[in-house]
Amino acid sequence: MQFPYELALGWRYTRAGRATRRNGFISFISGVSMLGIALGVAALIIVLSVMNGFQKEVRDRMLSVVSHIEIFAPDGAALPDVARTMAEAKRNPAVLGAAPFVAAQALLARGEDMKGTMVRGIDPAHEGEVTEVASHNEPALATLTPGSFNVVLGSELAHSLGVRVGDKVTLIAPSGQVTPAGVVPRIKQMTVSGTFDSGHYEYDSTMAMLHYEDAQRLFRLEGPTGVRLKLQDLHAAPTVAQQLANTLTDRLYIRDWTQQNKTWFAAVQVEKRMMFIILTLIVAVAAFNLVSTLVMTVTDKRADIAILRTLGASPSSIMGVFMVQGAMVGVIGTFSGLALGLLVACNIDVIVPAIEHALGASFLPKDIYIISKMPSEPQSSDIVPIGVISLILAFVATIYPSWRASRVNPAEALRYE
Repeated sequence: MQFPYELALGWRYTRAGRATRRNGFISFISGVSMLGIALGVAALIIVLSVMNGFQKEVRDRMLSVVSHIEIFAPDGAALPDVARTMAEAKRNPAVLGAAPFVAAQALLARGEDMKGTMVRGIDPAHEGEVTEVASHNEPALATLTPGSFNVVLGSELAHSLGVRVGDKVTLIAPSGQVTPAGVVPRIKQMTVSGTFDSGHYEYDSTMAMLHYEDAQRLFRLEGPTGVRLKLQDLHAAPTVAQQLANTLTDRLYIRDWTQQNKTWFAAVQVEKRMMFIILTLIVAVAAFNLVSTLVMTVTDKRADIAILRTLGASPSSIMGVFMVQGAMVGVIGTFSGLALGLLVACNIDVIVPAIEHALGASFLPKDIYIISKMPSEPQSSDIVPIGVISLILAFVATIYPSWRASRVNPAEALRYE
């Protein structure tokens, strides 16, 4: 099969052509440019994959406590008709489960220690349908029965109060009784019947669960304040929330999990974009090293260019030769970087522990970070743009040197040969 001579010559120049000292140096510079592109692309893939992994890990741990969608009444009031709201929500084919809840804030006291607490009244029989933490802590939640006034605390909250299973704590509700001396908070002594560990410090350090009927009595409510839903696809939560807003009989507030943690997710996205821009500059620097490589090649091949021109080669053909050379470096560097980045990203769970073992250090101490293992999740939505941008930068870097090659005057180039 015969290839166009532009492609053949471009590939030959990429491989350094004849073995001379100058050509060897040009080949070395070309190899450095290729290596720089590969390392830049690999670094982009690895960093973005790790950031995706962190985001997924934190999101999953968050959703083990937070439901996909919450339907609740305004001002923390009880829902008009809980059974009807649950039935109407379950008619949506995207909804897998529903459970009532009571949400309130209170203080938990143990001796002189006092902590602010998010109180969640739950129905143990249905809570496992909407959250993972409930399904993983069924024995503890089974102790929550109406009238028992048992409470299940987050592991960090129990630790900060210094309590264990069987100990007593005092719950102080802000909605108290009005007396001649003023409003007196409602105080109830409760028994710690269990603890839960969601893996997310914010919830483990502030949340207390009790039976929703006990919560209704404590906070003087006529029923649950809301309904929590679990969906087949968590990413469809905003769409399903909009659908429910149009189908529910009662005018209620609906909030999906992306709205509950909007600030955190927005911060992660901004950080990811900034990392993408910063690391893309590395690829850009490596790609524009091709400019110096091609300029040196054009200077070295002036005689060859002049001979080709005298044989009838057009300026566009000469330009094509050197664009092929630069494109070859860009393509090889980009695909090498893609292969290296995916290899590391897909095996980071093996590579990082090996490095930690060799250095005798821990990159993610359990007592500081939410997770103790380096997560990674390569996504095509990141990898494809990285490859395309790298190829575009490499192609753009070849335009000026190739244009200069096409402008070489044969007579001037052969004068001193």
